[in-house]
Amino acid sequence: MKRKPAAATFKPYAMAQPSLLPASWDELIPADQLVRAEYRAIEKIELDPLLRKYEGGGRSGYHPGMMLKVLVYAYTQRIYPSRQIAKAMWENVNFLWLSGENRPDFRTINGSRGEKMKGVIEAMFTCGA
Repeated sequence: MKRKPAAATFKPYAMAQPSLLPASWDELIPADQLVRAEYRAIEKIELDPLLRKYEGGGRSGYHPGMMLKVLVYAYTQRIYPSRQIAKAMWENVNFLWLSGENRPDFRTINGSRGEKMKGVIEAMFTCGA
């Protein structure tokens, strides 16, 4: 007597299921990831030259430290166009974690690196400057 082949079985797959996990993006980033090392390194940098480029008044902006971290990390990942960086901030867990879930658009990213960071980045990353 011939046996019937076993029916295929699959792991559960259900979209839009409520979930409480992860409680934070931090849980998804292993301790040895480059993004964590880059975060710690930039936390040690004196941001005063960059902060002086910002004037008071008007709408609140994204924190310059966060923008710097995102740009440096993007460059380490060989992501240079502002549109691709903005896209990564929606799709990549490392960027979501690094930005604290802030998602500036490509114009803001481009303006930040062009208008605000230009001329001060080299001084911030140069020893003794």
